[in-house]
Order: sequence, then structure tokens, then C-alpha cells
Amino acid sequence: MKKQLWLLCTLAVVLSAVTMQAQQISAAFGVGTVLAPSAASASGNYSSQSVRGGAYPAFSGDFLIHKNFGVMGEVAWRASQNYYQGNYPFRPIFWDFNGLYAPKLGSKAQAELSAGIGAESIRFYQGFYSCSYVSCTNYVSSNHFMGQFGAGLRYYFHGGLFIRPEAHFYLVRNNFEFSSAFSSRVGASIGYTFGER
Repeated sequence: MKKQLWLLCTLAVVLSAVTMQAQQISAAFGVGTVLAPSAASASGNYSSQSVRGGAYPAFSGDFLIHKNFGVMGEVAWRASQNYYQGNYPFRPIFWDFNGLYAPKLGSKAQAELSAGIGAESIRFYQGFYSCSYVSCTNYVSSNHFMGQFGAGLRYYFHGGLFIRPEAHFYLVRNNFEFSSAFSSRVGASIGYTFGER
């Protein structure tokens, strides 16, 4: 217990120091959709099921540490359940941590280029709850390692408020539940930047 508490305190101090040194901190919320190969295009071990379509709310946050370089994290999930092979309700969740390059493009615009790693978590919903000593759930998860490449363009329309059209490309390892290991998420976010721009 002492070791875990010491690690938690050390992590809090490091994150506080990094945050204080950050030149810019931003948070955003957006909505988009996922584009992916159709179910009919499945080949080899891939299932004839596409992950495309649906609305994907997303939260993201980033901070620049040195000049135009920083880190970011994001999570996006399908707002409504879809049906796997027409029978089983499911919902994909994409989350990732990335390195970020965000050069200024004048006084009102800033580009965003990101690359990193994360996971695709697919929740397959059951008609009953499964309980452990910690919690109860009505789904089982299938998780896959994922690489992410993204691009966005922030336009600051009022102080630190910005709107950002964006696109993210996902490469999901062993994603045999769907027709391909590749998918993309496109959409737009609205957010706010704290600190110097």
C-alpha cells in the first residue's frame, strides 16, 4: 500500500510540473462518424461486418510542452448500439494517446498533426448482467491494440474558443471481428485553449 501511494504521489508531482511548464492546454468535445470498408469487402480471416456509420461523440485534451510539440489523448465511442451480424448489439470505443505537433497558422488558426497508440474496445452486449465482487456489467469486451494518425485545423473564433474539423486514421491489430483492420473517424469539435496561443 505504501509503495502504491508513493507511486501515485510521484505521478501527481510529475504531472503537475509538466502542466505548469505547458505553454498551452486545450480541451474539446466533438461528434463525427467512422468510415471503414463495407462488410462485402471482407477477405481472409476478416468477418463480413463493417464498423462504419453511426454518430461518435469524442472528448480530447492536449498540452504543448515545448514550442509546437506536446501530447494529447482522446476517446470516441459509438453513441448508439449497432447489431453484429444482425443479432448481437455492440458498440466500438476508440481511445488513444499521441504525440502532437501544433504549429500556428496566423493569429486565428492552428494546425494539429498527431500520431500515437491506443486501443479499440468492442463491447458486445448480453441480455443479462454478469457480476464480480467489484461491479456488474451487461457486456463482454474484445480489445485490440491500435495505431492512430490524425490531422485537424483549429479556428479560433472568440478568444480561446475554437472549432476544429478533424480526421483520424486507425490501424487496428487483429481486428478480425470486422471486414478490415483499417478505419477512419471524421468530424468536428468545439473546444477552449487555456494559456498562451
